[in-house]
Amino acid sequence: MNIDSILKYFVPKDHSFFPLFESDAENLLKATELLKELMSSTDLVEHERIHKEIRDVEHIGDEITIKTYDQLNKSFITPFDREDIHELTAHIDDVVDTINGIGRRVCLYKPKKLIPIYKEMADLIYSAAKELETAIHCLKDPVTHKEKISLACDKVREIEHQADELYFVGVAELFEKEEDPKELLKNNKILEMLERCVDEEEDVTDTLKAILIKMA
Repeated sequence: MNIDSILKYFVPKDHSFFPLFESDAENLLKATELLKELMSSTDLVEHERIHKEIRDVEHIGDEITIKTYDQLNKSFITPFDREDIHELTAHIDDVVDTINGIGRRVCLYKPKKLIPIYKEMADLIYSAAKELETAIHCLKDPVTHKEKISLACDKVREIEHQADELYFVGVAELFEKEEDPKELLKNNKILEMLERCVDEEEDVTDTLKAILIKMA
């Protein structure tokens, strides 16, 4: 056991991180709500408006990330291992960045139509974010809420499996039905980013599970 681990038993932990974690989770959920709205719209002007809102949310996420890292640098004793706090924050930031990237590509590529699987993928991304919000809310007392956190992580893993299947179905349909090479490339890239977004949400659960193991 290293000296930091020993000191954690005797020195009060810095609880200033928990509001930052919760703000990050709420901001992520807001980004996924906007993604759902984007994928449900067929209006190019609406796409631009929604992407602007996503970009604003992404900037808020960047500010939360900076505040968390600053707090990490100032804190002597942290509620969890420093690397886990860093990873948790970075992974959430990755998801929001990818959502911003999806919105940017929809606006730049201007596909002739948004294929139905986009909306299904966006719904899954939102569902996973809801589970992450639940798990992160429980981090104030991870030992007491271990089962709740584990269940949320398991649900995200199931969602990621569903998203994988949807992605392959979507790609197969694109190559079967889309005759315009430009449209095929546009839609395939957007599909790839949607699938990556769910993978990145699962990355968040990997850090949550690591925290649970270390707190056991």
